[in-house]
Order: sequence, then structure tokens, then C-alpha cells
Amino acid sequence: MDQKKLLTLGIAAVSLMGLTACSNQQANIGKHVHLSETYNASKAPTKKGDDSTLHVAEINDAPFAGMTLPTLQDNQEDVDVYSPGGEGNLFNTNNNHKIVNGGLANLKLNKKNNTGLITIRKNAKWSNGSPVIAKDVEYPYEILANPKSKSQQFSTDMDDIQGMNAYHKGKASTISGITFPDGTKGKKTLIHFTHLSPALEYNGNDFMWNAVEPYEHLKDIPISKLPSSKQVRKDPIFTGPYKLKKQIQGEATSWVPNKYYWGKKPHIKHIAIQVVSSSNTVAALKSKKYDFTFGNGSSDYSHIKPLKDYSEVGQPGYDLNDLGFVVGHGSNNGHSTMTPSKMSNVNLRRAMLYSINLNLLAKKFGNGLSYRANTLMPPAFHKYHNSYSSTPGFPYNMAKAKKLLKDAGYKKRNGSKYVTKPNGKKLVIYFGCMQGNDADKATDEYFLQQWQKLGLDAKFADGKPMEMNSFYSTLEKPKQKTMDVFEAAYSLGTEPTQDVMSDPDDPDNSAHMNTKENNKLIKEMNDKKSFNLKYRIKIFHKWQKYMNKMAIYGPESYGIDWTAVNHRVTGFSYKGSNNNFWGNLGLDSAHLK
Repeated sequence: MDQKKLLTLGIAAVSLMGLTACSNQQANIGKHVHLSETYNASKAPTKKGDDSTLHVAEINDAPFAGMTLPTLQDNQEDVDVYSPGGEGNLFNTNNNHKIVNGGLANLKLNKKNNTGLITIRKNAKWSNGSPVIAKDVEYPYEILANPKSKSQQFSTDMDDIQGMNAYHKGKASTISGITFPDGTKGKKTLIHFTHLSPALEYNGNDFMWNAVEPYEHLKDIPISKLPSSKQVRKDPIFTGPYKLKKQIQGEATSWVPNKYYWGKKPHIKHIAIQVVSSSNTVAALKSKKYDFTFGNGSSDYSHIKPLKDYSEVGQPGYDLNDLGFVVGHGSNNGHSTMTPSKMSNVNLRRAMLYSINLNLLAKKFGNGLSYRANTLMPPAFHKYHNSYSSTPGFPYNMAKAKKLLKDAGYKKRNGSKYVTKPNGKKLVIYFGCMQGNDADKATDEYFLQQWQKLGLDAKFADGKPMEMNSFYSTLEKPKQKTMDVFEAAYSLGTEPTQDVMSDPDDPDNSAHMNTKENNKLIKEMNDKKSFNLKYRIKIFHKWQKYMNKMAIYGPESYGIDWTAVNHRVTGFSYKGSNNNFWGNLGLDSAHLK
């Protein structure tokens, strides 16, 4: 869930006076709701119920893009509307998202040889009846690492696979480190790594792709033409419990059981997923049009919670909202270098973070579903997340913020309204953020007001919040000078390795952080010593404290992913060990309750 979803849906314009008239007393973690991860109807599924249609709403104010290949998907909406097809998932996991046997394939890591052997189950088939083969495991890497695919899913962590870097740079036509012990049409794929990382034991890691793509179905299409091909857009095939029956482009998908699915036969005979605008969500549930939804905003919670025929289900989110301070620039190949800049002074950055009352914002807009973040590690990673007592983060403290500025030499001179740089030169700080609704606008203006109250001449980049595409195209420029500080959101997946925003070679490192200590800690997260979980946890705890000390990325808020489930639904579960989400669902009546 991105930040704009945390602060949307029917919130009236907020008084800025209401946001600024606050005290310094909200230093601790804000209160947030605790929801069950599961829901089961009181009765067992019935034949009439399962023979009917499960209705699901995808909450979005625009059509979905219609990309069926996981390797080329770049938005959550496409993931959601095609998820009954199984997303090509290779592995089963436990509740901690650790890979276990029993899925479409099993994984065996060999620490001595630095290899990962993926063995596909014998009865695994695509929804057109063709077998899932070893080449289907390798083919996603060809798509991901080929610049012509323009995939946003490729990670530099995959360079740990032998030959990947050469293929990615166009120096090789194949990936030498991926081999087939019993041939490309066999059931075994062997991946040779330069070294094994502890992250490989968990689903959602960036070192290895955890899904298959149908090579035989796509092999005659140039990779550059895949996104627009008939096989991808109109005639996709899947490995999950359901196959696509029909779709209305950008609006809806409908599904029926996949008779070739290797696993347990699904209960429900028909699934319909429909895009619903955020302004119509509450009304749609009140009129009992949908069994549950994807993409709920936190502002809906207070309106949906009273509905008697629905129960709220949720889990801690794996995403994070943060403020980034630009401290350098990038190169055309994505490498970041820290250089003397307007935001180089750590006390300036820390002062700006302490001057914002994040607990107040969460209380005003979050409905208990978002709350102040204390580190860059979401509490969903409970073993790794630093407690608020050990790492408080940046609780609101304007007095402390002003002292940090003053001690760093930022002072008002000659009766000026705002402080100048320590050298006496004028200081203007430009804040980049995206357009949103009235509540978003009020929040962004509150940031500026607090920074101005702190004594900084802070202004919107381009004079106002930016259109989304303009915001990202500007931020992604290697040497952009439009923004000095920006507001962003990251989805971190289900494996805690934190190199997305601070690795000097990651294109998402928009603040251009590059320090020896951070690079060292990132490397230690996945070295051989970190196969010892206690040691790895210590590294993550150390990293969180270090990142707060540097304050190049400042934690803003965490969220709860949630939905409301109609009381006719059985088997609904967000748990990591629920490896067949759609197949385990059932209905105890033919009509919504």
C-alpha cells in the first residue's frame, strides 16, 4: 500500500490550524488496531455456496494495466486481479515466509557448492495442459535482466548468480550460472551463485526469482514484444488453482477452476474481480455487492467497521513511508555518490524530522491503521524490528529540533525570517511530494508549516505537489536539483534485506546515500555468518540504529493491510503458511449475507 492509499477516500479538507495546534507530548508509539489474520464463516462451505460466484472488489480510481506476467508487472492492481492464477509461485512457505517443501517446486541450497537446486513436482502443469519444465524456471531471468523488457523487477542482488551480470550488460546471450541437470524440458534447474545468502531461504528475496514463466508459450515472441503480445494480454496461462475465463480490459477478470492444477481442487466454481472506485467502496459493501476487497484505504475503516455482516481481517504491512534527503547524485548506470549538498548536514536533517508530529498525522488520518515509524524496518518483520524503547526514532520535539539547528550554525541574521546556512548564505529547501486529495494536501502543507516554524525557508518543488509521473521522472534523474527532500513509499516484500533505498548501486536510492558503514552492514546482512539467525538479527538492529543516526532516510509511518470479509466466506487467511489462498476459500451460502 502506498502512502496516498493511507490518506485517501472521502476525508474532507483538514484545517491546518488543527494540525499545528499541538503539544510536544506525543513521543511514544501511536495507538493502532490489532486485527485477526483469518476469518471463517460459522458454517462449513455448502454446494450451493461454492457453485455460486465469489465477488471481489479491486479498489482503484483507474483501470488496471492488464499485465499478466509477474516479471513485467509494475503495480499492485495487476498482481491482485490475476492472483487467482497463482502468480507462477514456485515455493511453499511457513508463517515466517521461510521456504518449505510441498509447493510447485522444492528448493535445496548447497552451501559448499554455492548452488540452489529447484526441483519441479512431476504433476505440475500449466492451465493449457502443458507441463511445467526446467526452462520455465530459467526463462524469467532472461526477461528480468534483458534491458529490452524494461522490467522494474530486476535487482542487482541477482548479480550473485554466475553469468547474470554479463547477460544483463549484453555481453552474453545466455546466463551461464543457470543449468539443467536433466535438460531444459526436465524437472531440475540448478542455479550457481558466487556465494549463498541467508535471504535465499525466504520467499520474496531479491537474489532469486520465485516464480515460473511459460517458455514454450512465449518462446517465439521477442522479449521486447512480450508486453503487447496476444499470449500475454489475451491468452495467458497459469499454474494456480484457477484459470482466466474472461476479462474486460482494465475493468474486470473472471475465473474458473484450473483442471490441470497440481494441488487441492478449489471449492468455489466462479470468481469475479471488479475494479471499484475509492469513492464507491463503502456504498458497495453496504449494498453487499462484494465478499471482500483489495486495496482498502485507512479512511474507510470507520465506515466499514460497523457493518454487521462483515468482519475486518488484517496483518502488519511490509511497506514503509519515509522522507528522503538528497545528499548526492547518481550516474547513468545507477551508481550513487555522496557530494557536498544543501542537505549534507546531519543535524539539519534530524531537526526537520523532529519538527513533524507524526503521531498527530496518524491520529488525524490513519483511523488506527497507520502509525509513526521508529525505524526503516516495518514491525511485520518482528524478529528484526528494533523496539520503540531501544530505538525511539524521531518523536515530535520542536525544542530539540531548534537546538539542533542552532548548534549546527543555522541562524537568523539581520532580522531575517528564516535561518541561513552556517556560512551566512541564503538557504531554501525544496520539498517534493505527489498530488493527492484534500487530506494529502493538508498533510504536505503541514510539513512545510512545521519546517517554516522551525525557521527554514521550505517550499514545494515546482511550487506545488507534483503529478505522480512527473514526480517519479524528476526524482529518477541522476542529477536532479528540483527536490532537496522528498516523500516516498517502499514495498519491501516478505524478506527483510534492506538494500532497496540505500545500496549505492540500486536505482531506487533516490537520496544517493553511499557510506562505507552502510555498505558494510548491507553486505553483512547476507554473508555466511548471517546464516546464524541471532547474528543476522544483530546486524539488522545495528543497521536500523545507524540509519537513524545518519537520517538520510527518515522513517515516517507503518500501516496495517486490511479488508472486510463477508460472513458467508470460509477459509480466508493472510498467514504466510496459507500457500493456496484462493483454493482454500469457500462459501456457505449462494448469496452474500
